Amino acid sequence: MSNTEREPAEIVCGEQGGAPGVTVLVPRDVPLGGPRAMNVRRTLPSRERTLIGAWCFADHYGPDPVAESGGMVVTPHPHTGLATVSWLFTGEVEHRDSIGTVAMVRPGEVNLMTAGRGISHSEISTERTTVLHGVQLWLALPDARREMAPAFEHYAPEPVVGEGWSAAVFLGDLLGQPSPVRTQTPVLGAELSLDAGTTLRLDVDATYEHGLLVDQGVVTFAGQELKPAELGYLAPGCVELEITAHEDARLVLLGGPPFGEQLVMWWNFVGRSHDEVATYREQWQGQITRDGVVLEDSQEVAPGRFGVVVGDHTPPIPAPPLPNLRLKPRG
Repeated sequence: MSNTEREPAEIVCGEQGGAPGVTVLVPRDVPLGGPRAMNVRRTLPSRERTLIGAWCFADHYGPDPVAESGGMVVTPHPHTGLATVSWLFTGEVEHRDSIGTVAMVRPGEVNLMTAGRGISHSEISTERTTVLHGVQLWLALPDARREMAPAFEHYAPEPVVGEGWSAAVFLGDLLGQPSPVRTQTPVLGAELSLDAGTTLRLDVDATYEHGLLVDQGVVTFAGQELKPAELGYLAPGCVELEITAHEDARLVLLGGPPFGEQLVMWWNFVGRSHDEVATYREQWQGQITRDGVVLEDSQEVAPGRFGVVVGDHTPPIPAPPLPNLRLKPRG
């Protein structure tokens, strides 16, 4: 999914020390698009936390009746320096990109698109979708891998089931269930479902920091109560995570070692400096316009850094203006 805010803020991320206990990140509502905007609840980045491992962006949306919201209609747009991770609870979205991928994402299946040096893609909910509900996540690519060729992987994990709980591990390794999806830095991503009254204890890597996003239900995470749409952050040092569900709950667990690099996020680009991001923006605008006007058919777009989304004839999304001040990396 694109970050389609009209005035995206500069987001500067770096290694951050964690305090003992769980920090609760409260979401902010962000409308994406025009009058029938799709609203999302954003917990990463936030004032309290900009990274959890390599996870740098978390949007949580739905359940949205498509007849009212218009569904997901995100036309071709660019990315650099990150990997997008799409995970649905309900609905169906068609993904197309400039390396020729045409793939669906459905509940219980993950799409991971690695932008590397540059890619463009579109995401459109299908006509069969009546309710859209899920999360859109981004992973920052480490400096050594951010100029790699773009790539795409799709995976449907086999659920792990226990008494009163189930888990689908879509990235990394948990509960003895490794995901084969290749990431450019160690990460963990899993959907957890717990029946009311269930306590789940998970063995985890002590070098990882973790985040628990609540989709539905109320839970206690490492002693801290979390309500729907909240994200609980826990610093490295734990070898076991304890989660207790007070109601039937659905959760998304994220993790990874502290990223340890500074980066600048702006719009759909992840870079390391203002000049890099400004160059990405200039290259995208130059690719999608003729005489200053955005081309109506994305197939007329010159390939450039970001390529052309195969089989998508909708107008590409122009980049918003850069802020007046230089984007500065901070840590």
